[in-house]
This record gives sequence, structure tokens and C-alpha cells, in this order.
Amino acid sequence: MSNWSPSPIWPQTPRRRRGIWNYPRPYRTGIRAWVPSWRFVVGALLTGASLAAGVIMAAWVSVPVPNELGTVRDEATTVYYADGKPIGKFAAQDRTIVPLGDLPPQVTEAIIASEDQSFRTHMGINPLGILRATINNVTGGDRQGASTLTQQYVENYYVGVEYATYSTKLKEAVLALKVTQEQTKDQVLEGYVNTIYLGRGAYGVEAASQAYFGKPAKEMTISESAFLAGIIPNPTYWDPRQGEAAEAQAQSRWERTLNLMVEQGYITEEDRAAAKYPKLIEYKQGSGDNRTAYLLEQVANELDKAGISAEDLTKNGYEIHTSIDRKMQAAAYETMKLPDDADPFTRASLTSIDPQTGEIKAMYGGPDYSKYPTNAATFEAQGASTFKPFTLIGALKEGIQLDKTYSAVDGTVIEGWKQEDDGPDVPLYNFNNDSWNSLDLTTATANSVNVVYGQLNKDIGPETTAQVGYDLGIPQADDDPDTRDCCTIGSNLANVLGTAYVTNVDLARAYSTIAAEGYRTEPHMVTEVRDGKQLRYEGPSTSEQMFDQEVMAAATYAMSKVVEEGSGIPAQELGRPVAGKTGSSNDNMSAWFAGFVPQLTTVVGLYEYNTDKNTYEQIKPFSDYEQITGGTWPVEAWTAYMIKATEGMEVEDLPTYTPPAPEPSPTPTPSESPSEEPEEMVMVPTNMAGQQYAAVASALAGLQLVPEQVDVDSDEPAGVVLSVEHEGEEVEVNSTIKVEVSNGSGAEEETTMVPWGLTNQEQGYAEDQLEAAELTPVIQEAPSDSVPEGSVISVDPGEGSEVPVGSEVTLVISTGPEEGGGNPSDDPSDDGGGIFG
Repeated sequence: MSNWSPSPIWPQTPRRRRGIWNYPRPYRTGIRAWVPSWRFVVGALLTGASLAAGVIMAAWVSVPVPNELGTVRDEATTVYYADGKPIGKFAAQDRTIVPLGDLPPQVTEAIIASEDQSFRTHMGINPLGILRATINNVTGGDRQGASTLTQQYVENYYVGVEYATYSTKLKEAVLALKVTQEQTKDQVLEGYVNTIYLGRGAYGVEAASQAYFGKPAKEMTISESAFLAGIIPNPTYWDPRQGEAAEAQAQSRWERTLNLMVEQGYITEEDRAAAKYPKLIEYKQGSGDNRTAYLLEQVANELDKAGISAEDLTKNGYEIHTSIDRKMQAAAYETMKLPDDADPFTRASLTSIDPQTGEIKAMYGGPDYSKYPTNAATFEAQGASTFKPFTLIGALKEGIQLDKTYSAVDGTVIEGWKQEDDGPDVPLYNFNNDSWNSLDLTTATANSVNVVYGQLNKDIGPETTAQVGYDLGIPQADDDPDTRDCCTIGSNLANVLGTAYVTNVDLARAYSTIAAEGYRTEPHMVTEVRDGKQLRYEGPSTSEQMFDQEVMAAATYAMSKVVEEGSGIPAQELGRPVAGKTGSSNDNMSAWFAGFVPQLTTVVGLYEYNTDKNTYEQIKPFSDYEQITGGTWPVEAWTAYMIKATEGMEVEDLPTYTPPAPEPSPTPTPSESPSEEPEEMVMVPTNMAGQQYAAVASALAGLQLVPEQVDVDSDEPAGVVLSVEHEGEEVEVNSTIKVEVSNGSGAEEETTMVPWGLTNQEQGYAEDQLEAAELTPVIQEAPSDSVPEGSVISVDPGEGSEVPVGSEVTLVISTGPEEGGGNPSDDPSDDGGGIFG
């Protein structure tokens, strides 16, 4: 028998069926039971890749490259003074598009070095950057982005700024890939540099260069390029004007960008060592300021009538050139500021026009557009006695001469002169109730005698006065029915007193027609509009003869007497031949002086309009004036302005005019003892010393006397009359009158005063004040811990010093605290007012 026996039978464990979840794994112990098999890993990766590819493929198919955003081609329109300096801008977005080829290489190189070093080689996205940012964000690090320049361009140009989610970033990435296939790198880069927001309201590098450095982008240095590139991720809060922390961050980013430019081979170590942190200009919100806003408004109004809309101005990036003379405009700002004790509702206005072209050289609409948003130069007020020359011209056209006399008795009743259309005739009174037995038209003009002009208007008919006004340039009611319904000159006798309402600009046009000897032009501020190199609009340049030159010469002669011996005497201080007319409306609700030299017509006006009650009121006296008339503040402000505006302008005579010769006496009847007819006598005027020789000679010639100039050594300026022979005496007509005139040989050097209040003011303001005072500013820079950057630390010679005209005055301008010091102050806020639209 065998010893063999069968082995014991072990219990059999049934095998587990495999499912989707097979963990812990059988036949494994410990941690190994939970480690995925290679089959699972490979399967998961393949599945994930398939899903990702599907998502990307679906996005690629479903996300087309959209049309560009409606705003990316919006460009700011810039308005310029006559000398090419900017006045301000019209902008929806402050952007000026520049071709990539017009930018220096350091501008784009700095951006690429700082934002996307592999821009030239990648396919529109940076996969490694995306992976790095994803891992960092998932693991709880600081949130990072991985946008390439192309992705940023897509966002700015096609998509618009959206809240950053993974889906929006996927959309940008797909569009970046597609754009890279359709556009060259330079096309992408050009779009980027013209759309990226860089702070201070500026879109694109051109606008940003102007906002930060006050220069076009084509002049940017390596250092300035590195600054702009460095602040791209956060331009608002890294703008140094925000304070010390922002300044430190901006400088840190600037240094980082320069270092990256060296690493990328864009600049050398020597370039890096030579780079200095750039100096930034002071930031002001808007463009222009609260004074130039009146000019921008006038520009917009002119162009709207020419078919260029406000929307065109804010989007099309025009260059608008104007006729505004910067020196004259600065003089207007200085001289038109009302005293502090003037009523808040009192408004001053000024318009200066070249009578030969109609170009507006200066316009003062108010001190602050944000407080007074109505342009006083285009707001209507009663024309008052500035309309009397209209009646005079009408009379001269009909053959009435200046030697015609009328009763000038105060309170004269003139047939048809009524207070109400159906009321009785009422007396007409002169200003201050002055009274004369009779006056000729020249003297009546000089003294603005109402009674004489009321009778003259009766003789020629008030319709003639109105038509002369229209022919000179005052708009008729149907010229602009929306705004002129109330303002036609009218055909009642009282129209000679300027009862109609007129704007400063319209009155300046009318007086310019007189100054141009009867040739009427169209007043305009815009000389041309350019769209790139293409001329889009050109200002009017034609003139039309409306009156005979002899008529204008006679009217000008009479108006010159206003300055020589009448209500406009303060204008004699201009020291050159002037003609003009004062005007004061009933109850002094408006006051004017409208005057001209041959090359420039200027009108200064005052009115008081209570905006709370929507009504005109009497101008309340200010300073030392007992009442405000055209012969007070308006003529004095006119003179102060014109002294500055005509500096360096050639002195020209007014048109030659010979007063009418007296009618010949009847031939005496012969007799046995005929008596000899006595010679006609005339009185030599008094108070002519101190006037310019040209004015005195004109006055003597008008009396049929022959002036003879005698030069005399004197301390008075050259051309000033020292004495007139036979002054106050009667002499025969055609007598020669010797006039002693200073040759200026002993004249003292003309001086002026260094203006007060320059210290702590902005550099631009201080320079304007010095130039207005006929001084030459010289700029020096120095650090200061107490004076804000760009403001005046000190003035040499000091404020209030008496110095020769034309002297140099040194302005020491703060560059801010020394390195390591604090920022003395943040940028002050500015109410703006210079951007329309």
C-alpha cells in the first residue's frame, strides 16, 4: 500500500469583477494598493487631451475674429493757436493714431522687453506662461496673468475689456492664434501701441507722450520709453502724481524695463548707465483750461455751421488751426479781469478782429467756463450809442456833410419820438442833461449828443440806419431765425440809440467794416482744418465792398474826435491814431467801447444779466466809478489791452479826410466905395500838447490850417506834441501853425514792473504774466521740498521791481524734492472745461 495521500484542498477566493473604480487594488498592500496603474494614467491623459482638444477645436470653430471696436479709431482733435501751440482738444478718447514707422525703435523695444519678450517668435500665445500662471493660481499664489501683447491687442482692439475668467481668457487666446495667422507682427504691434491705455486719459503712445512729457512720441528717449512701458500693467495707480508709493513703483518698473532691454540686446550697458529718470509734466484733467474753453466752444460752433459736427471733432483726429494770437489772448486775459468788487452777474467781453481778413485775433468770453458757461462775447446786450455811427454813415451816403448843424438843446421834442408806438411825442434828453444851442455832426459825435442824432435819424429815416447796420455786418432777424427774433435793429427812431441787442462779435464785425474803409469780411476763428495731410476746411477769405471809401473816411474822422476830445479820451494813451465810439444804454444796462486802428478792431463790452431772475439789470458801479458807462472801465480796459496787442505793430494813420470847405460868400454888389471882404477866421484848438503829432496835424488840417512840424529835443517820447502855435487864438483860414514835436532824444528808458503774485504759481502762468508785462522770462530749475514741481520758487528781479521794458526776469522752477525726499504735493485737481463732446 502506498504511503501517498492527496494534499488538502485550500478554499478558493472568487476573483472580483473589474469596474470603473477598482481601488484599493487587489493583490496590493499598503500605499501601492492606491497607486494608479500605468494603463489608468495613460488612459486619463489621453482622455484629458481629447477633451482639451475638443474644447479648443470647438472654440476655434465657434469664435470668429470680430470687427474692430467702434472706438479704436477715435482720435482726439487738437486745436492750435496761430503760432502752432495747442489751445486744447476735442476728444471722446484722447488718442492720436501714429504709424509704427513714425515711432523710434526704443518705444516698441521697451514695450516688448517689459511685456512680452518672445513676441516676435511665439504663435500669439505663450503656452509656458499660461501653464506657469495656472499652476501659481491653483496653488494659491498671487494671481498671475499670462497675456501676450497679441492677447492684449485682441482685448483692446476687438473684444473690449472684460472681467477676467477662464472662459474669457480662452476666447482671447483663440483670437490671438487666429490674428497671428492673419496679421503680421508689425500690424499687431501698431494696433497695440495705438490702443493701449496708459493713464492720464491717454490711449496710445502718442497721446501718452504728450500727457506725460509734453512732446510727440517720435521724440521720446530711451528713458521715457522705458517709463511708459513699465507702467502698462497699472498706469493709473503707478502714475507718480498719485504720491510717494506710486512714484517708487514707477521708478522700480522703469529700472526693470531698462534692465530687460539690456538683456534682450535692445540697448547697451552704456545706454543703461546714461539713462536718467524722466521728468514728467504736470497733469491737468481735460485739455486747454477753463479760459480757453470759450475758444474751443467758438471753434465748434463755427465748424458746425460748416458741416463738421461735434461728433466729428471728438473722433476724427483733425488738426484745427486758428487765427488766435497767443500774445493778444494773454493780454485779453490780463486786462479783462473785473475788479473783485464787481457784481457777480456783471460780465465783460472782448473781441479783436483783423479788419482786412475778418480773422479773430483774441476773444474773451469770461474768466472761468466751469463757473460761467455762457460766452460773454457771443451773448447779446443793447448796442447803445455804438449804433450812432450807423446813422452818421447813412447821412454821409445821402450827401449830408459833417459841418451840418442841429439844435442840441436838452429836452428837445422831435416829431415821432415816442415812448410807446401810439403815445404822444416825448422829449429827448442828452447824457447828463448836457445842453448846447447847436452842434455840427463832428462835435455831436465826439460828445455822443442824443438830441442831434435823434434829429439826424429823423432826416434820413430810421430804415436807413437799420440798413447801414445790416450792411456793416449786424445780422438781420431772418439771418438766424432761431436766435434773432428779438434782435433786429428795427425801424423806429430810437434805433439810433442802440435799443437793439447785439453781440460783441457782431459789433466788432461792423466796426471792422468801417476800419477796412467799407470792405466787409466774415469774422472767423478757424483758418483751416486738416485730416492728416488733406485740407478738410478753410476759413473764409473774401471781402465785399459795402460802402464808398470817402464815406468811411468821413465817418472815421468824426469817430477819431471821440478819442481826441470826447468820451473816449482815455484811448489817447495808446499813442497812435484811433477812431471809436463809446456806448451806454438806457439805465446803464450795457456799456461799450468799440474802437480801431487801421490794422486791428477791438470791442470791449460790459453787461449785467441776473441768471437767477433771467433779466438784464443796471451795471452796479465798482472800484471808484460812480457809474459804469462806455467812457469808464470799457475804454480804459480797451486801451490797456490795445497797448499790449499793438506792441511792435507799425503805426499807421487813419484814412485821409479833408473837412468840407465853407460855402463861398456871395459876391458883394459893386458900390462907389466897395469894402474889402474880411478873411474867414478859425480858432486853433486848445489842450493839444501831449497828443501824437499825427492826431494834431489831422485836427489842424480839418480846420483848414497848415501844420508845420518843428522837432525839439525833449524827454518826452518821440512824436509827442509839446506845444501848438496860437493855441486858443483865432487865426485866418489856411494859416501855417507851427507844432513843436519831441524827437525823443532825451527820453528816459521805458520801464515796466515785474508782476506780483508769481511765486508758487505754475511755470506757464508766470511766463504769460511776464510776457504780458513786456518782460522776457528766463527759466532755471532747482529742487524744493516746499514748492510743488513745475511751480515758481523765486523771481529775480523781485516781484514789484521797476525794470526796463524787455528785461530778462529769472524764474526759478521747482523740480520737486531732492532725491530721497518726499513728493511735496499731489497734483491739484482741475475742473477741466477744455474738452467738448
